[in-house]
This record gives sequence, C-alpha cells and structure tokens, in this order.
Amino acid sequence: MSDVFVSYKAEDKRRVRPLVEALEADGYSVWWDEQIGGGATWRHAIETELNSAKCVLVAWSKRSVAPEGTFVQDEATRAQQRHVYVPVLIDKVHLPLGFGETQALPLVGWKGNRSDPRYQAVLSAVRRIAGDGAGGVVRPRIQGGVDRRLVLGGGVAVAAAAGLGGWALLKPGEATAANSIAVLPFANLSGDPGQAYFSDGIAEELRSALARLAGLKVVGRTSSEAVRNDDAETAARKLGVPNVLTGSVRQSPATIRVSAQLIDGKNGIERWSQSYDRAPGDAIQIQTEIAENVARALSIALGSAGRAALTVGGTQNAAAQDLFLQARESMRDFSGDSFRRAIGMLDAAIALDPNYAQAYGLKAIAQLVLANRLSRSGTELARDRAEALRNAQKAVELAPTLPVGHGALAEIYRSTLQLAAADRQYKRVMQLASGDAEEMASYALFLAAMGRAGEALRVAERAVALDRLNPWPYGTRAQVLLASRRFTEVVKSAERLKRESPELNEFPIALGDALVMLGRYEEARKAYAREDADDPIRVAAEAILAARTGDRAGALARKTRLEQLYGEAASYQYAQIHANLGEPDMALAALERAWQIKDPGLLGMMTDPFLDPVSRDPRFGALLRTIGFPA
Repeated sequence: MSDVFVSYKAEDKRRVRPLVEALEADGYSVWWDEQIGGGATWRHAIETELNSAKCVLVAWSKRSVAPEGTFVQDEATRAQQRHVYVPVLIDKVHLPLGFGETQALPLVGWKGNRSDPRYQAVLSAVRRIAGDGAGGVVRPRIQGGVDRRLVLGGGVAVAAAAGLGGWALLKPGEATAANSIAVLPFANLSGDPGQAYFSDGIAEELRSALARLAGLKVVGRTSSEAVRNDDAETAARKLGVPNVLTGSVRQSPATIRVSAQLIDGKNGIERWSQSYDRAPGDAIQIQTEIAENVARALSIALGSAGRAALTVGGTQNAAAQDLFLQARESMRDFSGDSFRRAIGMLDAAIALDPNYAQAYGLKAIAQLVLANRLSRSGTELARDRAEALRNAQKAVELAPTLPVGHGALAEIYRSTLQLAAADRQYKRVMQLASGDAEEMASYALFLAAMGRAGEALRVAERAVALDRLNPWPYGTRAQVLLASRRFTEVVKSAERLKRESPELNEFPIALGDALVMLGRYEEARKAYAREDADDPIRVAAEAILAARTGDRAGALARKTRLEQLYGEAASYQYAQIHANLGEPDMALAALERAWQIKDPGLLGMMTDPFLDPVSRDPRFGALLRTIGFPA
C-alpha cells in the first residue's frame, strides 16, 4: 500500500514529476502509473493501488478536465467516495461538475521548490489524510513502463512493451526542422535554497554544451530564466522555439537525482525523458548523457566531433565543477566584490584540475571586467589585462575549440584596440558557438564600431530573435542604430518596448544619447537618470548634455567627479566632454592619452556622434589610422 496515489493526464507527466519527487523527499511512498511494468495487468494494478492508497492526489489541468480526461475524473470520483481526495490545480481551470465542493490547492507554475507556500499547503493536506508517511520509502522506477492512457493508442504502447528504446518512437523526419531549443532552469528539489546555484548551473552547462553543436540555436540564460515558472508550451511560445528542455535536481550526501524532459513546445508532449540516480560525483557524466540524448531526439548527427564539442574544456572533477558553478553564479551580481570572489573560486577549481579550460576562460573574463571598470591608472589597467590575456590564452591552449576562451580573447583584444586580432577571434567564436545570442550581441557591437552597420544590425537582430526576453540584445540593437546615426529609430524602439515590454527597455544611455542628438534635452536628462549615479558613462553623458546646453560649470563639475572616481582610465570620456565644450586641443590630447593607456572607449571613436566637433581635424584621422580602424 502506498501513502499517496497520484492521478493525472498522461500528457502532464513531466509537470507532475516534481510533485511526486517532492512528496518522496518528504517521506511519502508515492504510486503513479510510471511504475506499471510492461507485463503488468494495468487495470487491476491501478484499481488495487487506488483502493488502498491512504491519500489520492488529483492533478487538475486543461487536459484532465476535458472530455479526454475521463480516467482522471473516474479516479477522482473513487477518491471522493473513500474520503481521501486532495485536488491540486496545475492549470487555471474550472473543475468538472461534482468536484467543486472541495477547494483545489493552486500549484500553477510551481517547479518543485519544497519551501514554496503553495507546496507546503499541499503537503499539509496530504499529512491530514495520510499521516506522516512511511519514512521515505521510494518505490523503484521500472524502466520501459507503460502508461495506461497510452495503451488505448495501440502502437506506441506495443512498441514500449516490446522493449524498443525511446528513439524508435521518433519518426526519421520528425525533428529535422526543430533547430532551436530553450533550456529552462532546473528545479532545485534539495530542500535547500542554497543549492539553487547547482541546479541552475547544470542547466547552464547543458545550454552551453548544446550551443556548441552546429546547426542548433540555443536561447540564452536570461530569456530562459524569464520563463522559469511557465509551463513548457507557454515558455516555447514566449521564446519562439519548438523545443524545451526542463528538469530537476535533488542532492543528498549519498546521491544525486537528475530528471530531464525534452518537450515538444507545440503540444506539451514529451519527446524524451529520463531520471538518473547516481553518486554525487557523477553529475558531469549525467550532463553529457542528457546533451547527447537531446541531440539525438532533435535528429542532430553526433559524430566524434559533435561528442567532443559537448565536453570540450570541461572537467571530470566534481568539486572543481562545483566551484566553477558557484563562481559563475557570483558573477551575476555585477560588482567588484562578487567578481573577486569568483576569481578566488576559479583559482581553487584550477588548483583541483589544472587542465580545466572553462575555468581559465571564465577567470579571464572576470579579470578583464575588473580591469576595465575599476582600474584607476594606465599601469594598473595594463597589468590586469595582461593577466586576463594569459588566462584566456591558457584556455585556448588547453581547448582550442572552446568558445569561451576565444570569446575572452576577442574581448581582451577589443579592449586593447588590437582590432584585426579581435575580429579574428569574434569570427572564431561565431564558428564554434553560432547559436549563442550573447556572443552575437558582442560581435554586433564590434561590427558597428568598425563601421559595418548593415552587418552589425543583422547580427543584432538575430540576437534579439534568439534571446527575446533578455534586455541586452535590445540594448545592443539600440547601440548599433546609434552608431549608424539612426537616432529616431533608437527612440521609437524604446517607446515601443515601454508600451509592450517595459522590462526590456533597459538601455537608458543609448536612448539618452539619441535624444541629445535630436535636441530633446529634457527627455535625455530623464533617460540618463535611470542609470546608476556613479556609472562612468552616465556621468560623462550628463557632462556632455550640460556642455551642449551651455552649462559649462555643470560639465566641468561632472568631469571632476569622473576624475575622482576613475582617474585617467576615463580619458576617452574626457575627450567627449572637451569636444562638446568647444575645446578641440584638449579633446585630442585626451584621445592621445586614451590611446597610450589603451582605453577601451576608443573602440567607438570612429562612429561616436559626440566626437563630431573634432572629427574633421587631421589629428583625429591620423589617430584613427594609428589605431587600425578600417578606412
């Protein structure tokens, strides 16, 4: 006899799985029809379990309340007769007649967090009926089991009962057009919110691995996390993809359980699913197996090169990977302290595995960000960039086909104004990870700075299409339009996003710059005010605005503030300010100093409208040629 019998519609299996696993983690033995063996008399098995379970939990969804949900409705009727009925809503639906007297507990959008008050309400209801459970007894999962609701379809059930693998159920041409996928954050079922970095990290590792497969486009992390609480069909619609990979992770000192499901975004039906129960150190191998299975399900041919791409630059040391995941999570908090913590964790990971190329690549990026944002002198800037360069080169040396290593090199060369070298590295990244939206966005900005406006806009539009819930690609497109002197389009884009998707309207500096160039100064001032008060770009932009509106004292006061915060590292911004104050000699001297210290702001020099007052000076053109901008 089981503590809990779970009744649900077959197509909702992957949505019900987190609930089953949560109840098991809380000490209940749970029966659901995944446990019916291929040779079992399924009707008799169901009836026996339904009549003996201490509690029957019914998952009401759009499918189970519909006419085809008769099995669920029959089981719910039996549960009511036995007074063991606990209804939960996984969709916002009206219950069929006869089931509305007992209030259904809402679980819409819940992904497995056991501390969520909604789940706690369900757990309390189960406890009232079933008691405290059977001490965590978990029934073994019988692989190849038959879902009784699929038996009515005939052929599928026969194939499964005969022991055919899941791939035999996919028709040869069924998935060939499905070349884009979203990997949603995996639910953390460990009961410890502090483990969320690990479940999210596994999803990100899968995302990165799949993005390295030729022909597969993968939605970026930000957009994927924006639909964290949506069901697969809703997420697929919002993200514009036909495939969604979702799953859950539960860790204990002795085991790790990872469940993964590949969902057809058009109808919510599973294309593939599997649960892995392994020792904690096997998480890395689980990730590789999931990625390989997803590729096969999408009919992506995996030769030796494809398999190598899934694991390139990684580690087999579980402790090293755990430190890497923590470091990457720390870097999401865009502060100097969080980046320094990340570097410390990456150093520890590298100490455990000196050949961990991904760790070297991520460390290089963290060091470059710290150098470019926080260095106060040319000497400090050069020293920190040199250290970042050594780590990026080490990443490429260890794993020549690892995108993050080449991406770090591209950013370092861009920052140090080695333009031809940066271009080569960006192109290499596009070859290795052509489906990565954030890499596309970086490349689009570089192309715009090189004056390749049409190409830059095409790449930026591709990034937006692939990562449509991430503000960054929209900001990239705005900057590309700004560099192309399409100021009105920048403003219209911001206005449209403000109406339709205000959470994506996150490019106040680009908007403010466009408004300044259109002479709409008061609107520009309001746009700039949305950025952090001490952001160097905001301080410089407000100084330029003051200069263009005749407020010389205000412009110089803001320049002084920049000097206090960033010293000579803001030389490019000083050039912009002096140019707009009508001081060409001082502007050009600041540009020369920016070149001496390799101020990354110089990358925008050729297309910067704020440098128009000095752009016709022969010294300006000479500096462009010295830096290596295209003619």
